Amino acid sequence: MAGPMSSSFNSPRGGLPRENAITRLQKYKTNASIRKELKRIFSLLMPFKWALIAVFILAILSVVFSVIGPLFISDVTDELADGVLRIIRGSDSGIDFKYVGQTLLFLIGIYVTSAIFNLIQSLMMAKITTRFSYNLRKKILHKLNRLPVSYYSTSVQGNILSIITNDVDTVENGLNTSITKMISSIVQIIGITVIMFTISWQMALVVLGISPLSVIVVFILVKISQKHFRNNQRYLGKVNGQIEEFLSAHVILSAFNYEESASESFRNNNEILKGHSFKAEFLSGLIYPSNNFIGNLSFILVCIIGAINVTSGVISIGNIQAFIMYSKSFNRPIIDLSNISSQLQRMAAASERIFGLLEEDEEKEPENNTQLPDRIKGEVEFRHVKFGYHKDKTIIKDFSLTAHAGQKIAIVGPTGAGKTTLVKLLMRYYDLDGGTILLDGHDIAEYDRHEIRKYFGMVLQDTWLFKGTIKENIRYGRLDATDEEVIEAARTAQADSFISTLPHGYDLVINEDSDNISQGQKQLLTIARAVLADPPVLILDEATSSVDTRTEVLIQKAMDKLLEGRTSFIIAHRYSTIRNADMILCINDGEIVEQGSHRELFEKNGFYSSLYKDQFSNLTDNDTL
Repeated sequence: MAGPMSSSFNSPRGGLPRENAITRLQKYKTNASIRKELKRIFSLLMPFKWALIAVFILAILSVVFSVIGPLFISDVTDELADGVLRIIRGSDSGIDFKYVGQTLLFLIGIYVTSAIFNLIQSLMMAKITTRFSYNLRKKILHKLNRLPVSYYSTSVQGNILSIITNDVDTVENGLNTSITKMISSIVQIIGITVIMFTISWQMALVVLGISPLSVIVVFILVKISQKHFRNNQRYLGKVNGQIEEFLSAHVILSAFNYEESASESFRNNNEILKGHSFKAEFLSGLIYPSNNFIGNLSFILVCIIGAINVTSGVISIGNIQAFIMYSKSFNRPIIDLSNISSQLQRMAAASERIFGLLEEDEEKEPENNTQLPDRIKGEVEFRHVKFGYHKDKTIIKDFSLTAHAGQKIAIVGPTGAGKTTLVKLLMRYYDLDGGTILLDGHDIAEYDRHEIRKYFGMVLQDTWLFKGTIKENIRYGRLDATDEEVIEAARTAQADSFISTLPHGYDLVINEDSDNISQGQKQLLTIARAVLADPPVLILDEATSSVDTRTEVLIQKAMDKLLEGRTSFIIAHRYSTIRNADMILCINDGEIVEQGSHRELFEKNGFYSSLYKDQFSNLTDNDTL
């Protein structure tokens, strides 16, 4: 049986029903979210406050000059009507064309002045919003450079790209059209209201009495459409992410006949995007015709009342003409504000994604960074290191190792054992859950991670080259290197011979997908880049896995020279790559299970021996030794 608390909660007398409370909460959250995001956007406009003030003043002046125009048209109309009546009555004085001409010329001057003010403020506003979007993209890029690797491993690149492009463009376009239009609309409403009351307070009350209907319609449509605008931006990011993945992996898609499955996934997200986009645009599109319909109702009533007042002699024909123009103009700024509300929703949805990125946790740095030495010996020590990508799953459990300066440390083990994770921790891509990593006896956590990385060189299994010449890609290892140093690094990496055979040689432009050179050639260029960087500690993660055996022999010779005098960590599966290492670490499940030289580990006939006998089952023991 339910207790007293439950009965009062379910009873109508116990307060609002649960559904109403939830509805009110959702409405409050939606409105609060829009206000919050718009407040964030406008906070970034503070550097332009004086320019914005000038824009506001110009917008107000433009509207004021535009609003007073119908008053002069009213005078011209009254003069023409009175002049015609005088002519009909046989009076000597007819229409005063001089007065009419002077008034019309003055009216043209007013409208031209209004247009000039509007043009100047439009140009200023375009400059402000362009600069705003430039600063915002710069801020986002700065943020991306400070985000941890874990953010990129859990985020879709296309979604990030959509934030930088689509969302920033949405905010820029919204600011460019909404700010001055909002000021102009408000000034128009105030100015027109005052003038309408001076002409006829009865008709002014009719117009103002119907206007709240427009506000109610706008409020209802905005509340319904906001969630669709938010979902539209979210699924636009998903669709962009899928497109980016399809373009970058089209070869893989074709190889595995995955085109249809990928297309189906894209169609599903695109269908959802289409649904939210249609609903958002349809609902926001209803604002204009709804307000236009309401405006026509007030226009009909004004015409009826005005006709009665004209026949009664209460108001002149010119005044009723001016009032009709004002009543029509009165609805236009309300409609503009309605359209602005749709634009503000788009801005709020885009802003939510932008600031969501800007508020991501950055890589943490020590409060007082230790001064880095000019040179280091390269002694590396892992001391009881513990780490897991997720708090509930530890990968590196209790890892300890001392690598003396100049030693070659090879790391082997099955997939998922934690080999690559160790070098990521060494590069401070992730922070430790426990223990310390020492470089020349100093905890690397005491140094700025961006500064300490210049002591490390990396050659990865996945090559990374950017669009540019071969020379520029190698020089990425040290930007101030001369052309001679670049060529010498290429020779050391055994890359000069193939570069010399290419069209344009070192000036060959590598395209965006880097597919105008082979995979092995790309690997050679990344090795040349590491040679040029000349780091005291070198990390090789499957560096020769993408080259053929003959090329590997050439690279091995270059590696032997490159590794001289440097502490190196080599992750590899090919025994030819690691057999000359000073120490081989066998890692399994985040722990060192064996360590020693190639010969020592084979003689143990344990984990290492089993691992490589499985890989090279056709080799005898003498071959492996």
